[in-house]
Amino acid sequence: MRPAFAQEPAATGLKELTLEECIEYALGNNQDVRKAAYDEQIGTQQIREARSQGLPQLNATGGVDYYPALPTQILPGALAGQPGQDIPVRFGKDYNASGNVRLTQLLFNQSYFVGLKAAKTTQDLYRIRTEMAQEDLIYNIGTAYYQTLQTKQQFENLQANLDRLAELERIMQLQYKNDLVPKVELNRVKVNTTNLQNQLQTLTTTFEQQKNVLKFFMNMPLDQDIALSDASDELDMTVTEAITAEQAVAQKAQYELLNTQKQLQSYSIKNIQAGYYPTLSAYGQYGYNTQRDELFSSSVPWFKTSVVGLQINIPIFDGFKKDAQVKQGQLEMKKIDEDLSKLETNTAVELTNAYAQLQNSQTSISVQEKNVDLAQEVYNTTNDRYKEGISPLTDLLDAEVSLREAKTNLNNEKLKYKIAQLNYLKARGELETLNK
Repeated sequence: MRPAFAQEPAATGLKELTLEECIEYALGNNQDVRKAAYDEQIGTQQIREARSQGLPQLNATGGVDYYPALPTQILPGALAGQPGQDIPVRFGKDYNASGNVRLTQLLFNQSYFVGLKAAKTTQDLYRIRTEMAQEDLIYNIGTAYYQTLQTKQQFENLQANLDRLAELERIMQLQYKNDLVPKVELNRVKVNTTNLQNQLQTLTTTFEQQKNVLKFFMNMPLDQDIALSDASDELDMTVTEAITAEQAVAQKAQYELLNTQKQLQSYSIKNIQAGYYPTLSAYGQYGYNTQRDELFSSSVPWFKTSVVGLQINIPIFDGFKKDAQVKQGQLEMKKIDEDLSKLETNTAVELTNAYAQLQNSQTSISVQEKNVDLAQEVYNTTNDRYKEGISPLTDLLDAEVSLREAKTNLNNEKLKYKIAQLNYLKARGELETLNK
């Protein structure tokens, strides 16, 4: 009985998933992509937070003070006709209550305007990180998808060989009963059959593990079974025109990320430099207060108080603190420039290697396809000669092994080609095209 993954989807009720469908499902369910989307929403709220500092600020305060012992003030004795003496006097009441409403409005603060720009740039940073999370996910899905398909194809190749051996074993079993072949030849076929069955069992386990990895990236329940489409035209494109490393870098989300980080760093420096500017704000306060011997006594009324004014803060000298902070920010920008240079170098290496692997795999696939045709022809000829009693069983088994190895090699080269295509798209910054 064949393992479940070798059965046709129509027979098992499974729905075939194409690579595009797997990617689409993953982009809607993967935890890392969701977290990146939450960060984008956080960026929106950070903009609101930055804007709030420029809006009117309204606060209400109130309180009650009780003095078991009223504070004492010293008055000059001359006020009471006792020159040269100090007279202790207590002022106030036991209970002091007040309630105020204070409104402040920022009129000028250079840091505020820089902060608004930085908040908007931070939102762009989160958006780019979402794109990078999606690209990483697409690459992981593509790799897992094609590795799983390769295992399935390998299983089908071995299953075809096993079917041929099973038929050969059935024929030889009849021949053995009629004393036409020795038992040793029958046993030799049985040994090969058992070996293939063990390989198939190992592939079955590997296939299930690979499907679980794919479902992990998709955030799909592990108990939900899936079937993968065997469509050979997916990602089956010819090698496109080569582009320079500079062109490839410009298309990468990581490049945009580093430039955005550089922009944020420049805003950070401007924000520090804004500390040299004065700040101006207006304020107004309105309230009531009272002083009483008894808290709930109504003999003393509440007295109204109000005030409006302007407040200006002028920085003069901070011990070169801001100067040191600015220089630190400038050094951070140089580090980002080094990261940009490293990205360009790394992209050039990735682009060159992936392009070379694509060309090599195309050539290897063509060679291996011819090799499979040749191995198939050898097997068919040897099989006919064996049935005619011309070739020995050893030649037939050797031809079967050669055919199996040729198909395995072709299968491996096709996987290398598809992985090389993924690497090539990644190096070009075009992985998102797989989801379009």
